[in-house]
Amino acid sequence: MGLFDRIKRAFTGEDQVVKEELKKKDDEIVFDTYDKGLEKTRKNFSERIASLFTGFREIDDDFYDDLEEAFIGADVGFNMTIAITDAIREAIERVGATKQEDVKRIVIEEMVNIYEKNEEGNTAINENPDGPTVILFVGVNGVGKTTSVGKIGYNLKQAGHKVLLAAADTFRAGAIEQLNVWGERLDIPVVTGKAKSDPAAVVYDAVKKANEEDFDYLLVDTAGRLQTKANLMQELAKMKRIIERENPNGIQEVFLVLDATTGQNALIQAKQFNEATEITGLVLTKLDGTAKGGVVLSIRYELDIPVKYIGLGEKATDLQQFDPEQYMYNLVSDVIEQK
Repeated sequence: MGLFDRIKRAFTGEDQVVKEELKKKDDEIVFDTYDKGLEKTRKNFSERIASLFTGFREIDDDFYDDLEEAFIGADVGFNMTIAITDAIREAIERVGATKQEDVKRIVIEEMVNIYEKNEEGNTAINENPDGPTVILFVGVNGVGKTTSVGKIGYNLKQAGHKVLLAAADTFRAGAIEQLNVWGERLDIPVVTGKAKSDPAAVVYDAVKKANEEDFDYLLVDTAGRLQTKANLMQELAKMKRIIERENPNGIQEVFLVLDATTGQNALIQAKQFNEATEITGLVLTKLDGTAKGGVVLSIRYELDIPVKYIGLGEKATDLQQFDPEQYMYNLVSDVIEQK
């Protein structure tokens, strides 16, 4: 039985041990990290849903208007909000639900159903079987891109892999030094060039080193850019050509790093970057710092790009590989327990 099914069972009270089963899906450390990291989002969402049922009397147009407002307020996004609300309305009318608990159950079930509408994207890193796995990190300045490179490098090293970092963001003042600090702290080598030097040359040196010294992963930090910065996008294309020429099977991943606290602006950035280059995965940073983590649902609904990592705290261990089921459970757990 999948975790999404267990969420539904937990809500209907069919299984008294469901909550413990959910916690045991991952080890307690991972569960606690999700639980604490999503606290603001969970509280915001549960309070908005709870307010719908304060003085609940009947299902009418005002109820659906308030439901839409609750989802929008949680930063679920307009398109997904309309889709969820329509699905909830249809389900309520289909079964003739009138009681508060039945309506609340339908709200949770339809949220899960909408999230599951397509096959879940692969949240694991795509591997290169014939050489180093190369991951390019892109995104605008200030989203935590370089920090994400360091934290994912840490996670991979802790898993027993040989990791190499490349400081190809030669345009931003301090970017090279920042990645060097991460490398020294984690005892991971970093390939660098001079400030304002050709980033593609850094990438070439890094790929050569990764191949010659049998590294498992090469993580490449690139300059902050938008698709409107033509020169930077051309530089990114140049780096990709070098990697595809020098590395067996080319690039395995292009991770777009987004700041979750920017809400729907993060979704807009994702759309823009996806038009400019092939994004294979998303890293959502600072999710612990926002009450609008519903943007994860919005991205899932709007784009066919899997979220690969989410930032749930400041420590290196707090950048977690995204678990959609654990995320959904933490989002709705307080609503499940509300009476």
